[in-house]
Amino acid sequence: MELGSVILTIGGSVGFFKFVNSGVAKLPTPESACRNAWKWRNISTSCVHSMITATWAVLCFFLHPQMAEDLIETHSVFSHVLVSFSIGYFIYDFFDMLRSQKLSQSWELLFHHIVVITCFGLAVVSCRYVGFAVVALLVEINSVFLHIRQILRMANMAASTLYRVNSMINLGTYVVFRINTLAWMTRWLVLNRDKVPLLAYTLGSVGMAIMTAMNIVLFCRLLRSDFLKSSTREAKKEKEM
Repeated sequence: MELGSVILTIGGSVGFFKFVNSGVAKLPTPESACRNAWKWRNISTSCVHSMITATWAVLCFFLHPQMAEDLIETHSVFSHVLVSFSIGYFIYDFFDMLRSQKLSQSWELLFHHIVVITCFGLAVVSCRYVGFAVVALLVEINSVFLHIRQILRMANMAASTLYRVNSMINLGTYVVFRINTLAWMTRWLVLNRDKVPLLAYTLGSVGMAIMTAMNIVLFCRLLRSDFLKSSTREAKKEKEM
């Protein structure tokens, strides 16, 4: 795609997610989520993005399997549009958080979005590393369940069977599609060091290091919140009996 088409796609994506957010606002909101209506709309919008991009990323490799053999130069218009579309979402979400949350509450995600927008922006403008960016978007498969987890918690359904099932799927997909994907991407970057210019290699290495650290911290939080704490509560109940 030409630069004009990229900018148009990004702008259209920003507008699309503003529309989704407005649509969510018109739908019924659980009473327990009304205390933080902005967060409910934000997470629901993020879930829509994850569902779209997760499916889209898988289709990119299914329809163009040759892209997996060359993540630097080989890509389709379909995958180029996907990465541009995602940049639009991250720009939208960045300003949505900046406007509605305190910096102390959202600085981690804001920083994450800056890194993603920069790396994806380099890919779509240079028309290189698009395949690598599509691999990165495979983590959105896990993000679907991560967002559903937050939605269920806000809807006061943390004790439900649905929440427990989602927690197990969430943890499983976290390891497969988030931790494993990041590890594979880091390995690919190291093995292809000679093919990647210094600027792109430095940007990629710093980005991967930040993402890996953030995801390890989040994994520990999920494990402690959804499994370790519940195990402790069950052990206390057994003692009381």
